[in-house]
Amino acid sequence: MGEKKKNVVGSGKMSSVPDGKKLVRSPSGLRMVPENGAFNSPFSLDEPQWVPDKECPSCMQCDKKYDFLTRKHHCRRCGRCFCDKCCSKKVALPRMCFVDPVRQCGECSLVSQKEMEFYDKQLKVLMGGGSFIVTLGTSKKSETMMCRLSNNHRYLFFDGESHFEVELSRISSMQVLTEESTPEGGNSRASGMLLHYKPTGSQDPQQLRMEAADDKKTASSWLAAMHKAAKLLYEARDQ
Repeated sequence: MGEKKKNVVGSGKMSSVPDGKKLVRSPSGLRMVPENGAFNSPFSLDEPQWVPDKECPSCMQCDKKYDFLTRKHHCRRCGRCFCDKCCSKKVALPRMCFVDPVRQCGECSLVSQKEMEFYDKQLKVLMGGGSFIVTLGTSKKSETMMCRLSNNHRYLFFDGESHFEVELSRISSMQVLTEESTPEGGNSRASGMLLHYKPTGSQDPQQLRMEAADDKKTASSWLAAMHKAAKLLYEARDQ
């Protein structure tokens, strides 16, 4: 089911992005991708170009020469060529939409394993949402709104008396705001976030300030998850 359309203050209508998927086969394995490639998750990574066989006569990790017994394998994440020993792990790679775990080199498998926490936990937190006091631009008027990540990971939806969205790909910066967790000091916790983005259909930057509302624990967890999402978002842009 696609996400419902909602009226938006100042930007037309809430986007209704189809989230239909199709199964495709690539040289690396089976992938479940959006039917329209323009609707890829902003966290997704493109499959790498494999290093041509003729350019890798030996393992790019241990330098072992390939022969009849020593076969070459390509890491599905980086595309480099390795022997079986250096590229034996099959690890889930949701950022490339693979259906099953795929072969990866040691270095890439560690990165992918760390990312699984985000896909298993943080994404659920972001889609579950949190309650925030939201201020747009330099306005003196604030509104308590529920903020959540859309099912296709492309938008932040804000719902209160008014409704609007922020497309993740149009966010230029995110700054997490913190406060001391106890009056005596000590560990700090996320209490809000400052976003700079360009509204859909506009090239003029907009500022959005979010501050935790009543349920500060849930809001803090949501902000921490959003901080991790920002790291993956910027990495995907730099690919």
